[in-house]
Amino acid sequence: MRLDDLPEVLEIEKASFRTPWPPHAYRTELETNRLATYLVARIEGRVVAFGGMWIMVDEAHITTFAVDPGWRRQGIGERLLIAMLDIAIARGAREATLEVRLSNMAARRLYEKYGLRPVGVRPRYYSDDQEDALIMTSESFAEPAMKERLERLRAALDEPAGS
Repeated sequence: MRLDDLPEVLEIEKASFRTPWPPHAYRTELETNRLATYLVARIEGRVVAFGGMWIMVDEAHITTFAVDPGWRRQGIGERLLIAMLDIAIARGAREATLEVRLSNMAARRLYEKYGLRPVGVRPRYYSDDQEDALIMTSESFAEPAMKERLERLRAALDEPAGS
């Protein structure tokens, strides 16, 4: 993600979250947070998804993740999540963790598909409606089952449609 991506990122943010991050939060993340890595997915030059994470010692903490509503359910989120996990692994992360709204079943299913499991709840985490957040953490990236899962899911995304 670059600073000039922010107008498109913020549009996706507004369409995806009840309480979107303000523009200055992304600017700070991109310009000053050395722990942060933010990615975008583009189709024909247009940003259609984004995700961010902090790599802290041996943990990748996914801070934000969204796909433009018009581009959902097309594998874009999966490809972006794989790219983020690949970067986390390359930078020495042992596992990934995140918070997600209890009510966000689509996101929860995606994260579960990629090996993240519920490990706890943060009560009243979201300021807009006091909804609880589900804390999800992956298996260790070093575990053979996790490596196999990521390889299998990546291969499935790369298969031509209808094969």
